[in-house]
Amino acid sequence: MALDSAKKQEIVKQFGQSETDTGSTPVQIALLSERITELTEHLKLFKKDHASRLGLLKLVGQRRRLMRYLKRTKRDEYTKLIDALNLRDNI
Repeated sequence: MALDSAKKQEIVKQFGQSETDTGSTPVQIALLSERITELTEHLKLFKKDHASRLGLLKLVGQRRRLMRYLKRTKRDEYTKLIDALNLRDNI
């Protein structure tokens, strides 16, 4: 369930500092959020797909760790990011 390259480039352009900035924390969180959204929709259709459910839980944990790091280091970027992605501030 990987993202297609056009959607990935759009997310990188929106949240990255440059066109090729794929490794910064906001970009990683945005990409993970998109994958989580797609997997959630998939699991609504296929309720017994436990392998994908495990992958979803791993992605959520990874995004949570990245968000915790961003909140600790760059609070203003963190607040902009959660507003842009419509995420809750529960970290």
